[in-house]
Amino acid sequence: MDFFNSQESLTAMEWVLRAVVAFFFLVVIAKIMGQRSISQLRFLDFVIALVIGNIIAHPLSDEKLELKSSMITMTVLVFLYVSGIYLSLKWNGLRNIFDPQPIPLIENGQINFKNLNKARITVDILLSELRKEKTDDIQKVVLAFWEPGGTISIFLYPQYQPITPTDLTLEIKPFDFPRTIIKERKIDYNELQHLGKDEKWILNKLKTTHNIHVKDVLLATFDSSENLKVFLYK
Repeated sequence: MDFFNSQESLTAMEWVLRAVVAFFFLVVIAKIMGQRSISQLRFLDFVIALVIGNIIAHPLSDEKLELKSSMITMTVLVFLYVSGIYLSLKWNGLRNIFDPQPIPLIENGQINFKNLNKARITVDILLSELRKEKTDDIQKVVLAFWEPGGTISIFLYPQYQPITPTDLTLEIKPFDFPRTIIKERKIDYNELQHLGKDEKWILNKLKTTHNIHVKDVLLATFDSSENLKVFLYK
């Protein structure tokens, strides 16, 4: 276990062991931090990601630094991070520090230049974000907020909003999510059981309907209307 401690030099195997331990330790750390820190980088997430990356990088490139000390430091920081997230759910004051309120950039078709400076973005960035949302005219926007995660939320005037089936009084079918029952030649028996089917049923379905075997199937899905869609290997 000497590779944990500082050394004058490390062997190739000790470098490999450091990398392996650091990799799995980071996986555990990411799991503890949760999906929020991965899906969206808010203020607190940015700080912790910056610090953790810096701490773990040094012992992976400098044999004179302890890996153990870096791991202890990271553990404490992640504990503080998780505690901060939990406490921010309880206290509004702390929540406003970690997750500040969105900043209105456009109100009633007019740009709020004071808030642009507050958000530290330029008009060019604002226009770029509007283009990403397929909005070509600022005057069509009733409200636009700069979110803490660095994204923009846009709300158009009703007359510029896309038409929905409800507006046209069309019949709306319920949402139906197809289940994957075969993937890469392997049957998902849990999904079959959820659908109330068995292996004999799917094999017979493939044979009678498509004249194929499981080994030919790249992907097969089944929905509540009992439509079986099959995608074959080419």
